[in-house]
Amino acid sequence: MKTMINRREFLRSATTAGAVAGLTALPWFNRKVLGGDQDPMFKISLAQWSLHRTLRQGKLDHLEFPAFTKKEFGITAVEYVNQFFKDKAQDQAYLKELKSRASDAGVDNLLIMIDGEGALGDPDDVERKKAVENHYRWVEAARFLGCHSIRVNARSEGTFDEQQLLAADGLHRLSEYGDQHQINVIVENHGGLSSNGKWLSGVIEKVDHPRCGTLPDFGNFQLGTSAEGKPQWYDRYQGVEELMPYAKAVSAKSKKFDARGNEVETDYFRMVGIVLASGYRGYIGIEWEGNKPDEVEGIRLTHNLLKRVRDELS
Repeated sequence: MKTMINRREFLRSATTAGAVAGLTALPWFNRKVLGGDQDPMFKISLAQWSLHRTLRQGKLDHLEFPAFTKKEFGITAVEYVNQFFKDKAQDQAYLKELKSRASDAGVDNLLIMIDGEGALGDPDDVERKKAVENHYRWVEAARFLGCHSIRVNARSEGTFDEQQLLAADGLHRLSEYGDQHQINVIVENHGGLSSNGKWLSGVIEKVDHPRCGTLPDFGNFQLGTSAEGKPQWYDRYQGVEELMPYAKAVSAKSKKFDARGNEVETDYFRMVGIVLASGYRGYIGIEWEGNKPDEVEGIRLTHNLLKRVRDELS
């Protein structure tokens, strides 16, 4: 179709600053596609990791996170991190309380980010199976809370090709279980080969399951360090472009802002242009990871930037 050709052409050209300026002129990018005058181009959610210091210091309880998000920022959708309720995945009373508090605050539960449950691409089949099964309780918790997905990691060992096959095997097994509970299994670029867009998109292709997708993060593209100790990076714009065809969520990583309110490491106009050019119309989640300013102000700056980008592009 001609429309799809236009979209692909734009996706390739969106890595240039000028492409974003022409976004709304494209024939496929119109109000009808966006769902009418009232529908935003994307919605904004808050990833709990943005407040990890506040939570760890005991200044905010995990159960208070949804209401705090609504009251402090006016954001009505959240993304949880399992680290902050690691022992509560099967505690029905606790999950019921969390779900109730989110509902009372008028906040939607979108997903749970899962860490520390083993390598889904472990070379040892027994350990890989164990890692898959360790995630089952989080699939069930996500379903109970009304989430659409769990975010997982595609950690493995071996060569480029070996790791693709191993990670794909573990992810396929977990996606089969997720399908039984109507929960997606989405993979974030999160270090190692998973921060290589070509590698991770290849993994998703090998999984070949409708429940398995990606969560492209704007900033997590450090592949490792050189022999001299210097960080080695994958191009973040290329990486997001490669991951967006499989995206079921998006993470707007932010670490530092300039005096004009722009994120220093990522050109948000360029990056959001790539996200929208893929046809994605879901939530973009704020994930503040900077040291200064504090977490609350960092979230506000990221929220304001995303709203400005959305307003100007629309």
